[in-house]
Amino acid sequence: MKNLEERGHLLTEQVNTNSENLDQLSSIELVDLFNREDAQTLSAIARAREQLAEAIDIAAESLRQGGRLFYVGAGTSGRLGVLDAAECPPTFCTPPELVQGIIAGGAGALVRSSEDLEDRAEDGAEAIAHRHITNLDVVVGITAGGTTPFVAGALQAARQRGAKTVFMACVPVEQVSFEADVDIRLLVGPEVVAGSTRLKAGTVTKMALNIISTGVMVKLGKVYGNRMVDVAVTNKKLRDRAVRMLQDLTDLSREEAGFLLEKSGKSVKLALMMHWTNLEKEECDRILGEFQGNLRSAVASISQ
Repeated sequence: MKNLEERGHLLTEQVNTNSENLDQLSSIELVDLFNREDAQTLSAIARAREQLAEAIDIAAESLRQGGRLFYVGAGTSGRLGVLDAAECPPTFCTPPELVQGIIAGGAGALVRSSEDLEDRAEDGAEAIAHRHITNLDVVVGITAGGTTPFVAGALQAARQRGAKTVFMACVPVEQVSFEADVDIRLLVGPEVVAGSTRLKAGTVTKMALNIISTGVMVKLGKVYGNRMVDVAVTNKKLRDRAVRMLQDLTDLSREEAGFLLEKSGKSVKLALMMHWTNLEKEECDRILGEFQGNLRSAVASISQ
């Protein structure tokens, strides 16, 4: 990946002819314009479907083997990676170290612009070394324009350590090429505000990360059907969701489901297995461990 001084030819930097009169539009016209432009994010995801699926498979296999998933980026891209990583523990009850976000400038860059720090490739490499990334890990480099040195340094360092790498950008390969195990291009065209990649590029990046992280967790048995059975029950809303899941998937009343949830240690997955197999919590926990937390497989092993 080149550190380009002249970037005007990049798709993310070009002027959108559909919004050249942006400052003359009414509010409703602004909304309609954004709506039309944002429709391109769906097409971009569809065109990258095979690469997204490949990223899911690579990451799921690595995590099964004890690896971790890292997102690396600067500015908006970095913040989106940190956000997606931060949402995995409450959604899927994963340990915080399983999916991690790395942003140029560190935690302070989440709330205060630190875009100047994206120009230091050595900082990206240092971030990889600091986290002791190995050949078991997967590193996703996110860079809308494809030229962020921080991301390039991180991905190159990760490859040197044997980690699997994923390159995610919103420019075509012919504009910026990069060597990675998976190359995801999310081509949404020029932004409504020229060069403001927090718009369509940011939206499509969030969509892609949602797909990757959720797809990985599905492969790891973190859902049953489409139910969030590994949800961390940490507040009233999530407890209500957990109880309703138990009611929907069993013949229990709300009161009975609530009692079972408490008996399981507030684990929907354990509660379901206890109910379906009539086994005690400790035995269910052991069997689930044998099947790497996959509820469907664990229950099927009892009925065989």
